Amino acid sequence: MNVNNQDQALEPGKATRSAYEGLRSLLLSGSIEPGTRLTEAELTSLFNVSRSTMRAVLVRLTQEGYVTSEVNRGVRTRNFSPEEAADILEAREVLESALAGKAAERATEEEIRELRATLEEMADCQQRGDQAGYSRGNRRFHQQVKAAAHQETLARAYDTLLYPLVMRQYRNLSVQHPRTGSLEEHQAILLAIVTRNPDAAAAAMRHHVASARRALLLQTATE
Repeated sequence: MNVNNQDQALEPGKATRSAYEGLRSLLLSGSIEPGTRLTEAELTSLFNVSRSTMRAVLVRLTQEGYVTSEVNRGVRTRNFSPEEAADILEAREVLESALAGKAAERATEEEIRELRATLEEMADCQQRGDQAGYSRGNRRFHQQVKAAAHQETLARAYDTLLYPLVMRQYRNLSVQHPRTGSLEEHQAILLAIVTRNPDAAAAAMRHHVASARRALLLQTATE
């Protein structure tokens, strides 16, 4: 089979965009261990694109910091030093608290209903012991807050952060999940948004993100 024909099912540019978004989502999901080598052959098969397309995708992801590329070592998933991780998590606290404050000012009633529905689902998952379901709900809640802020500049800056990869690398597998107090922290964020209190929303989000950071093994790694 001519690999150059693999991209023909998609319009020009769409194959690269589709493979980029697919691999980026896979990396952010945390399903690939830090330091794992990524081979063009495996990725072209996974995303059904040509090697030239996948090569362009890997170049972009390298430039954006999702993967590293070294001579004789190939392309690998990113490993973060404790110092790099701390910087990224600090930036997340600042940006996400600002987004929560804006969401308290600008969220529509429909967006608030969606946030409520997500929290109800998270509470149900916690009660049933569905850790994966709770994690999905948690990610959706944070994305919904970002969308409800209607602040594109903050949102773009937030989207460049690689904190999901940091969380994956430094997560503490010995502690229970979801973390004690996690659901209540989300509820406090929602309450502040519902009552249109930007300062309270920003403070509740910052407390929540800081609590999640303290649950990581980051402090131990820096000692």
